[in-house]
Amino acid sequence: MRNGLALSLLVGFPVCALAQSPDLEATCQLVARGFFMTDKRPVGTIRSFPELKPPGVRMTCCAREGVAAPDMTDTLCEFGKTNKPHHLVGFCVSSTCYSPNEADGDRNGHFDEARILLDLSEKQ
Repeated sequence: MRNGLALSLLVGFPVCALAQSPDLEATCQLVARGFFMTDKRPVGTIRSFPELKPPGVRMTCCAREGVAAPDMTDTLCEFGKTNKPHHLVGFCVSSTCYSPNEADGDRNGHFDEARILLDLSEKQ
């Protein structure tokens, strides 16, 4: 029984790793670069979850060069679909979230900016 469980975990693990979506990950990095108005943004760990509803990405990143991975900020992106155009649904930087339904006008405005920049970049 134990051997069967161990074998199923070993066989199942690559399937989990293949579930990553480099396209979603690149799109979330694009959202972060637009939000922080920088061309290059150091990224630590990045994981995508195309199987979630809505599909999303979680990554650690920083607006500054030379920051160690443990000191980077958590960034989350949610998209309407896994293929382009992705349609940004919402994103969070640290503990602050931005979405179209945000009651805070500034956060709502920052979401619109990120959505517009993403839409423009995906049309190119």
